[in-house]
This record gives sequence, C-alpha cells and structure tokens, in this order.
Amino acid sequence: MHTNQLNDEFDAIIVGGSYAGLSAAMQLARARRRVLVIDAGQRRNRYATHSHGFLTQDGSSASAIAADGKAQLMAYPNVIWQEGTAATAMANGDGFDVALHDGHAFQARRLVLATGVVDDLPPVEGLAERWGSSVFHCPYCHGYELEQGAIGVLATGPMSLHHALMLPDWGSVTLFLNDALEPDEAQLKALAERAVAVERTPVARIEGRADVVLRDGRSIALAGLFVMSRTHNSPLAAELGCALDEGPMGLYVRTDARQASTVAGVFCCGDAARIAGSVALAVADGAMAGVAAHQSLIFGAVPAA
Repeated sequence: MHTNQLNDEFDAIIVGGSYAGLSAAMQLARARRRVLVIDAGQRRNRYATHSHGFLTQDGSSASAIAADGKAQLMAYPNVIWQEGTAATAMANGDGFDVALHDGHAFQARRLVLATGVVDDLPPVEGLAERWGSSVFHCPYCHGYELEQGAIGVLATGPMSLHHALMLPDWGSVTLFLNDALEPDEAQLKALAERAVAVERTPVARIEGRADVVLRDGRSIALAGLFVMSRTHNSPLAAELGCALDEGPMGLYVRTDARQASTVAGVFCCGDAARIAGSVALAVADGAMAGVAAHQSLIFGAVPAA
C-alpha cells in the first residue's frame, strides 16, 4: 500500500469490510471507481463457525466467506484496503472526510456505512462464552442444526415473545422469563397454542452446551438457547446527521429502498441499517448501496425522505 494512494481523494469510502461492505465495494469497483475500504476486522458473526441460509454458501465457514470475498474484491486494482477504525466522519463541501484513530484522514465523494452493530448480552454467567456456538439470536441462521431438539429462549424484553412464538418450528421451546417479561393473558394463550413452556424461576447460569441452571437448582438441558441482544450502532451515522430509528433491539440507521440515508451522499447497509439481519441480507443490502452510490455519482445524491 502506498501513502500517495491514501492521500488521494476517492470516489467512495466504505466503512466496514464485512459482508455488506465487501458487497458494496464490489459494485463500485466493477464500475471502475476508486474505492477505499476501512475495516477494523471485527465481524459481528466472528464467534460463529458456520454460516447458513446464504445461497451457494450454506454451511460454509463464516470467516472463509469473508476472506474469499475480500480476496475477490482486492483483485480489482482500483480498491485500497485500510486496516483501522474510523473515528470521525464529517461532510466537507461536496464530499466527506473520514479520520482514523491514528490521525490518518481520507476524502471521498460518497460514503457507505457498513459498520455493523455490537451485541450487548444479558449479564448471565456462561452466556457470552457460548455466543455463536450454542447461544444464538437468529433461528433462520441456526435453528435447523438443532435437529428439533429442546430449545430455550432467554427473555430480555417484549420481543422475546416473538422469538418464542417463532421457534417451535425448530424444536420444543421453553421461554425463560428471567424477571424480564410477564406475558398477559392473551400472550400466554398464544404461547400455549404454540406449545411453548413458560419458566418463571430466574436463571442462575448456563452450563454444558446450553443447559440452563435455575436459581432453585434445577437444570434444563437444551440443544440451543436463543436471546435477543441489545445492539449498539456506530456513532458515525449520528455524527453525520443521519436519522436513526429505534428498533426492538436498538437504534438503526434510517434508509430508503436504495440504502440512502437521510444525508445526501451517505449510504448505509447491513446490520447497521436493519432491525435484524443475516449474511444473505447484508450482501443484498450492500449490493444495493454500492449500485446506488455509483449512480449518485452520475445523477446526483438524493437523501432518504
């Protein structure tokens, strides 16, 4: 990598080099635009060994998909990869300035935020250590592999009811309220109709594969445990003035059907711009963001309503 390359202005800067960012960068690279990807190497699904539900890649290594995507992207000579974390981003005339924590600053006419989100898990002993291996958030990504076994849902709020009502298609379900939720009569009826067991005794810890040990000493063996994490978005979107919406798990960037944010010239894709997502959805969002960013360089940038 040459310093003079980094000092030049780019057509687009992609902040985040995971699935959505790689997909966005690919579209811009193939349009022969000069692209800079800034990536800190912290994929959200780095704890998961395999990815599921992504056509042609079902069951593939999650890290291998990302590595293959990066290798394919970097075959384009008009793409520069910069390791690091984007600390600040701001509008500057008709473009944007992005600075890293080490002080390096770059300029581009368009900005694509593919920063992902950070998961904040409930403070239950043994939960974080199993995140991505036997504790999950997405049934479409991990439910099938549980072989219709016993499944738990650890409640964190009202959306945990949605989780519990979905999951009986993948196994027998127990909803652990854990003092985070108390279903009303109608909700209890809906749970009963889906054969979901309700456990009110609080959870003490998680042991074994995903065994839930309750405070009264009972242990319930599970094939897998699902939990709705609280997600935290990158501060860059708010710094730039992009509108954010409150979802059931946290804030996400408001975008239109072309992944444009409410700030002209700023696009957002992947988990940062979704209530919930997956690798397949991230790649699709990224492709749209890349195409839209490219066309905005020709026809002008229009912010989301």
